[in-house]
Amino acid sequence: MDFSTAAKYASLLSKDYAEDIFKLLVNYQAISASEVATRLNLHIKTAQDYLEALNQLDIVSKDEVLEKKRPYYRYALKQTRLMIDIDLKQVKREASTNSLASHIRERANAGARFSAARSDDYITSVTIWTGNGREREERKIKLTTPQGKFLYHLPFPKAEPLTVDEIMHKAGVDEHLAPEIVDLVQLLEKYMVIESVEEE
Repeated sequence: MDFSTAAKYASLLSKDYAEDIFKLLVNYQAISASEVATRLNLHIKTAQDYLEALNQLDIVSKDEVLEKKRPYYRYALKQTRLMIDIDLKQVKREASTNSLASHIRERANAGARFSAARSDDYITSVTIWTGNGREREERKIKLTTPQGKFLYHLPFPKAEPLTVDEIMHKAGVDEHLAPEIVDLVQLLEKYMVIESVEEE
């Protein structure tokens, strides 16, 4: 199961009325949204939306029924066991050769504040500001120790850029920690704190 599908399951199961709706689905051969709504004292649209979401996830089936020339849907449970199985490796960001080979340095006039540790050999956090005027907000990014060591060795704006791999080596950061370093680099590039420099 992919992460987004699991999130839909979790969202539905977290509703206050989720267990009560499932009790009805288990105990009734088929049930309509209006029957669920009146039975549980819910708004008809709330019941309808919930049952439709279950149908989209293939948890229930729906059949159109004609009654006094007015069609409506009855919902029936298709499965009595729900399994949420997520392989978290699917969200792992692999550090590609390209991302490790890109030449980077601190961007000039980035306006970010780097807070150094007392030992002064790594950075503990980076503070950036987003928005303008009254909408301006401060955001503090706390760093892991490997990220802090990496950022401590990031070339200054006018210095020669180095590759991500070279900075990691200089900072003594192990290769297997590359994904969290690349994640930080990409975040700080997004906020214009780090710049990638093309090789001449």
